[in-house]
Amino acid sequence: MRIDEIIRGESRNVEFKVKLPDISEKYTKTIVAFANTQGGQLIVGVDDVSRKVVGVDNDEAFKIMDSIANAVSDSCMPQIVPNIELQTVDNKTVIVVTVTPGPNRPYYLKSKGKENGTFIRVAGTTRPAHSEKIKELEMEGAHISWDELTCIGFEVSREAKEKLCMDIMKYRKEAGLQKWEVTDAQLVNWKLLKNGEDSLLASNAFVLLTSDYFPFSKTQCAVFKGTKRTVFLDKREFTGPVYEQIEEATAFVLRNIRLGATIEGLVRKESYELPVEAIREMIINAHCHRNLYDSSCVQVAVYDDRLEVTSPGGLYNGLTYEEIMNGHSKLRNRVIANVFSQMGLVESWGTGIKRIMDAAESYGLPVPSIQVFDDMFRVNLYRNQLLMPRQNNVNLMVESGGIINDTIKVFGESSEKIRRKFGEDSEKDIFSLNGIQGKILELIRQNSRISAKAMAEILLVSSRTIEKNIKILREQGILVRHGSPKNGFWEIRKK
Repeated sequence: MRIDEIIRGESRNVEFKVKLPDISEKYTKTIVAFANTQGGQLIVGVDDVSRKVVGVDNDEAFKIMDSIANAVSDSCMPQIVPNIELQTVDNKTVIVVTVTPGPNRPYYLKSKGKENGTFIRVAGTTRPAHSEKIKELEMEGAHISWDELTCIGFEVSREAKEKLCMDIMKYRKEAGLQKWEVTDAQLVNWKLLKNGEDSLLASNAFVLLTSDYFPFSKTQCAVFKGTKRTVFLDKREFTGPVYEQIEEATAFVLRNIRLGATIEGLVRKESYELPVEAIREMIINAHCHRNLYDSSCVQVAVYDDRLEVTSPGGLYNGLTYEEIMNGHSKLRNRVIANVFSQMGLVESWGTGIKRIMDAAESYGLPVPSIQVFDDMFRVNLYRNQLLMPRQNNVNLMVESGGIINDTIKVFGESSEKIRRKFGEDSEKDIFSLNGIQGKILELIRQNSRISAKAMAEILLVSSRTIEKNIKILREQGILVRHGSPKNGFWEIRKK
């Protein structure tokens, strides 16, 4: 423990005691809390108010260390074995009790029992764990993820199984992965289904991937005016299979940021102001690592200066901020994560944050920020303020004041300006539509003979997503097809 660390004061991982309390519970509950969260250090000999190093009597130091060891051994369940040592800080002796994140959670005080004696660290304080948190700690200790548990009473229909199998195969094909048939046996092997006495039983993961059964399984998306959560410009809520929520949420972001072009010599390439791979990675990670015991939902917010994706639940099973920044990962929802890997939605675990950082750097964007809270995890991807549009229809940016490698980037207007330009009727016609449908209508207005495949390539989504939303638009009477699939054209009809 260095003096500069002491000056920063108490935190989630550090607590000071000016002297060892006579009542051991006053510090053993902190030892328990450290073991249940990300570990930490209890420092005896530092004033927690003034942060002044007062030290301990050298003649009493070893007696104090023995008292701590005995109290922890007698009071805590399961057993916690901290590292207790003497350190010299500012020419004074302090006792440092180091606790690592425990593998046999939950840890609790024997005298209070598991229900009342389980503690966790919240910011710089020790607090009792609520019942939902205790359940999550029990799952961590048993090395079981919530998504692999059986969903009692949920009926496994043939239609749901077939759709999931077909979708997994389609995603694999689009990702360029090896082609093979997904069967019921494979779903059982992946722990999506379980063999019952006379029927297949659904795991929670199967339910999340095939239905909107759980009310918390949704993605809330919004566009805000400015940089704060004050004025809504647009908002949507997506439910249903989690992987479809990811596609819809990604499409929502894409239609609310600027779509432009990179002109390299005589070649024009469509591109968005933010890297699509980073947007998808942020939303996928939020669903993979969210706390499914939490009734909150994944939130995706677009501001003038950033894209913000928030996932319910803090860091999992003792994982620290430093570890995630160094590529470490602990899977909270193992079944969902494995299926996403089979679908090609994710690559190797622990690389998501790095891919987001690398994508931002390749776009010349500010470094993304990671915010870790006690009950949520947030990633901010910042928009390049140099690309804010001018009063005309497009904004032309020439890198470093000139053309570099014959490359010019052109970005269109922001969604707020489009709303002003086209008026309320256009906003109802386009921006109140679900998901990617507004962008489909914009492309058709520009070219009534555009194909679904071309739309998918421009919007950087799958052809299946385009076809699904075109079907909805046709059913609503907004979109009509004339002529043959190859030589026909589209007509947009206002309702």
